[in-house]
Amino acid sequence: MKTPPASALLIQNGTLILPDALVEGGAVLCERGKITAVGKRVAAPKNAVVMDAKGGYISPGFIDIHVHGGAGADFMDGTVAAVRTALKAHALHGTTTIFPTTTTGAPVQITAMLMACREARRTWEPGHGARIGGVHLYGPYFAPDKVGCHSREGRRAPDPEEYARWFQDDLVRIATCAAELPGAEAFYQMARKRRCLITCGHSNASWAEMAAAYKAGMRHVDHFWCAMSSVPSLRTRLGTPMQASMEQFVLAQAEMSTEVIADGMHLSPELLDFAFRMKGAERLCLVTDCNRALDMPPGRYRFGSEDDGSFFESDGRVGFVPGQGLASSVVGMDHMMRHMKKSSSATLPEAVRMASLTPAERTGMAKSCGSLEKGKLADVLVLNRKLEVQRTFIGGVEVPHE
Repeated sequence: MKTPPASALLIQNGTLILPDALVEGGAVLCERGKITAVGKRVAAPKNAVVMDAKGGYISPGFIDIHVHGGAGADFMDGTVAAVRTALKAHALHGTTTIFPTTTTGAPVQITAMLMACREARRTWEPGHGARIGGVHLYGPYFAPDKVGCHSREGRRAPDPEEYARWFQDDLVRIATCAAELPGAEAFYQMARKRRCLITCGHSNASWAEMAAAYKAGMRHVDHFWCAMSSVPSLRTRLGTPMQASMEQFVLAQAEMSTEVIADGMHLSPELLDFAFRMKGAERLCLVTDCNRALDMPPGRYRFGSEDDGSFFESDGRVGFVPGQGLASSVVGMDHMMRHMKKSSSATLPEAVRMASLTPAERTGMAKSCGSLEKGKLADVLVLNRKLEVQRTFIGGVEVPHE
């Protein structure tokens, strides 16, 4: 890992975005890769580099816990080059910590993805883009009727011998499995021992199955309302009397968190606001669920591995499978934050919190990142008054906007 710069960095003349407030005329001092001062009156040390925010906003870097790729690369391509391409792309959209996310796929493909992410993390330096916080083991353990745009051939029930190899070190930090699958409870228990954020996704689970998963350690549900059970879908699966679904379970359990794709294409403004009002900024994360079409022209792409991933189309606004439905997003976290602020009752500090401190808290990283606080990593964004990313600093080092 690259040594943090010797010169101190003072970012001043901006409105600080704190978790619960805006502070005009603020500044952030970064030294040796960490934040050493935050406030209205921060003196510049001798020989410090002074950066003018020009009256814009100074924000914590974003944290994306559910993301598949960008700039033509998917993490499931399984190469360090593909990983670095996606890391750089998302850094330019304000993401400073990222959790590369698997799709469904053959064991050898998922293993290759993990190996590439492990090597990219080992050799990482800020110029490569977003820091890898860990891997989100998302596919392949999906319900057969909730696979969505993922490859159906690559989904399966959890196999202890298979996932035990993937949990062999601390790389996997988020672990997903559909709660109704045989073997889900054992999967959750192993993930719990590894201190992962345990999630249920691409699932048609009932309240009873969610309750069993909760007992085993599950505390999060992936992309709310997308590829998840509903009262009508459970009636089709289980008959009558109608049963409560994942939605009701998440809303009823205070400890449960979830996430929304706030790209303006997946969920309407009233659904975004409903999720925010029900769960609050402390239990709702913004995610991109972004695919390789980020920053790419409209066209046909593969979701997952470039070799055999399922095909989808991008129109520049969203990914979709013609005649079937949406296929994840094609925009970055900066867009998600702006749209959440515009389309819900969340304040700007709350919208930014959902893209930074809340995912940091849910993944156990809040002591080191997620907000502008003394002692945390110097992961800082400079935004203009339209909330567009102007400059990205990771560990106090600027990621070039080329």
